[in-house]
Amino acid sequence: MTLFDRVFGGNDAVYGLTEAAIDGAIAQYGEDAAVSFPDTAYSLPCYYAVTGSKVTNLKELKAALGVVKTLMTREKRLNDAFMSGVATALCAEFIEVLKYMNGAKPYEEPCYGHLADAIIRELGVPLVTGDIPGVAVILGSAPSTEEAVELVKSYQAQGCLVTLVGGVIDQCVEAGLNMGNAVRIVPLGKDVTAVIHVVSVALRAALIFGNVTPGDAGALMKYTMDRVPAFVNAFKPLDDVIVACGAGAIALGFPVVTNETENIFRVPKSLIVQEDVSKFNATSIEARDIKIKVTKIDIPVSFASAFEGEIIRRGDMQVEFDGSRVDCFELVEAKDASEVEDHKIEVIGPDFDEFEVGSKHSIGYVVEVAGKSMQADFEPVFERKFHNYLNCIEGVMHTGQRDMIRIRVSKNAFDAGFRAKHIGEVLYARIKNEFDAVVDKCQVKVITDPELCTKMRHETAIPLFDKRDDRLATLTDESVDVYYSCIMCQAFSPSHVCVVTPERLGLCGAVSWLDAKATNELDPQGPCQVITKEKPIDERIGEYEDVNEAVKLYSQGALEEVSLYSIMEKPMTSCGCFECICGIEPFSNGVVITNREYAGMTPLGMTFSELASMTGGGVQTPGFMGHGKHFISSKKFMKAEGGIERIVWMPKELKESVAERLNETAKELYGIDNFTDMIGDETIAEDPETLLAFLTEKGHPALGMDPMM
Repeated sequence: MTLFDRVFGGNDAVYGLTEAAIDGAIAQYGEDAAVSFPDTAYSLPCYYAVTGSKVTNLKELKAALGVVKTLMTREKRLNDAFMSGVATALCAEFIEVLKYMNGAKPYEEPCYGHLADAIIRELGVPLVTGDIPGVAVILGSAPSTEEAVELVKSYQAQGCLVTLVGGVIDQCVEAGLNMGNAVRIVPLGKDVTAVIHVVSVALRAALIFGNVTPGDAGALMKYTMDRVPAFVNAFKPLDDVIVACGAGAIALGFPVVTNETENIFRVPKSLIVQEDVSKFNATSIEARDIKIKVTKIDIPVSFASAFEGEIIRRGDMQVEFDGSRVDCFELVEAKDASEVEDHKIEVIGPDFDEFEVGSKHSIGYVVEVAGKSMQADFEPVFERKFHNYLNCIEGVMHTGQRDMIRIRVSKNAFDAGFRAKHIGEVLYARIKNEFDAVVDKCQVKVITDPELCTKMRHETAIPLFDKRDDRLATLTDESVDVYYSCIMCQAFSPSHVCVVTPERLGLCGAVSWLDAKATNELDPQGPCQVITKEKPIDERIGEYEDVNEAVKLYSQGALEEVSLYSIMEKPMTSCGCFECICGIEPFSNGVVITNREYAGMTPLGMTFSELASMTGGGVQTPGFMGHGKHFISSKKFMKAEGGIERIVWMPKELKESVAERLNETAKELYGIDNFTDMIGDETIAEDPETLLAFLTEKGHPALGMDPMM
């Protein structure tokens, strides 16, 4: 039996199952019954991406199956086999979406099934920065539970996103492996058709970040091949359905590595036989040409970005340091070179094994750095990195910043030998690795002596934080001579350029003006370049001739003009990984803001995902704007259209999180007290009529402003 026979046979089998499933659903629910995956703007994302057509009900799904049939050619050529693989994937999507009929929730822990658009946007930044260097799809059952866990953890230790389909899930459960999106091990489902949920992630990445036109199959496959670093590991025995699914993966540019040797036609760099399962990792990484960042740190547990979302429950906690209860702080100080002994790690106070299990204590750590190019402005940039560094430690959880931090160390990490000095080792290694251009020497003091923590928090840390805040308060767009570009997201969104100013951070929320300044100092040829602002065109909307020249250059001509302060006139582009999105609400003459975490409806009649689908991909969309959470309270937010007074609605959780700073800005600019009390949320209104009545009652200023359109 040839490879073609196996692909075509598997395709035919899945097609037959799909046809029967659709007919059965129509008989049960009627052809007008709605059909869609939840929490996505794309209905059936894979079919929409490939064909450009949205399916909304069972009648349309039946018609779509006829379109899929046209992909099922039977010429014995590789391209025909690959297209039959794509047809198999689309059939799998149809089978999976039927599981969600009538709001059903077909997947239970540990399986996820369909992944929401919001999760894909969350993955955008770490994929761009390389913190997620690859996406592993592991299919079937490993020869043994031990080999399954070893393979999964090998990818996790490299920071890869690991998705699981089939028997490997049960093997990981049997071994007690900690799984979930937070630790980047995502069990999708036990049926082979569940593999479509990771294919959906890849195709939605093309739509969300790449501005690929739905229906342009050629551009779609080029995008996934060039920009989505995914690959498949398939354990033997492979039935024909799995082989057909593998052909679909290869069509998208994802190599398949298997230990199957029977009836397998090897395709160089695409279909690779590796009989030794212990070599799956190395073979896959090489085949996909993934560059792994080697992070060797002298600690007794793993260190990888995959552990950033790890949650440590109270019952699993060995010791906790909680700045809300006792004195804690984290601090970076620039010193003269003579004051710093490189790689000196000092623990002052009792170590973890001297604390009672489950108890709370004080902790402070001071990272002292020296370097000819080191600047005091870089200190808070370094400090913001501590959250990521410490969360990358397996068995350690870090939240907060400055003197409001909380750290939990798990019992497992403690049993492995993790102690206070290892916090110092991680901070030293990462600072020296990431900031080597400005840091020549680095030493770390980890303080657990409670009296010294109290003394240093109040006499050293807090006064320094206050001094920095005063300095940051003087940083305005007018007070600096240059802005910075940021094109980190071009790995996924080729035409997008962020212009980062003191009062407008990057729309992902992760890059401030100081961050961009530091990045430029560290890597003068890197993603953040200096942009002068010497040739104003229209200061009302924040348009400059030299800024336009820069965005035209860095977008490779895709973008010619941009304004910094307007949502209507030449707004800044959005890549897709923005924290929030803002859109015009005509009834109230204002704007609605929603954030990625909010899955509900907005008064615009669209969810975050639906709004975001109009705005990402590096295109200008007048009336809509992606942005970071902190920009909401900026004095430059939509300044051209009247500023923050235009904000009429936000999800309650978002409103509460920005309330303090937003109210301060409203008081300073407009003399309005408690401005957020005038802003609607989902508990008040989800439709424009009810919202308008609320705003009228509150006397919201947007109602009396000039029309936006």
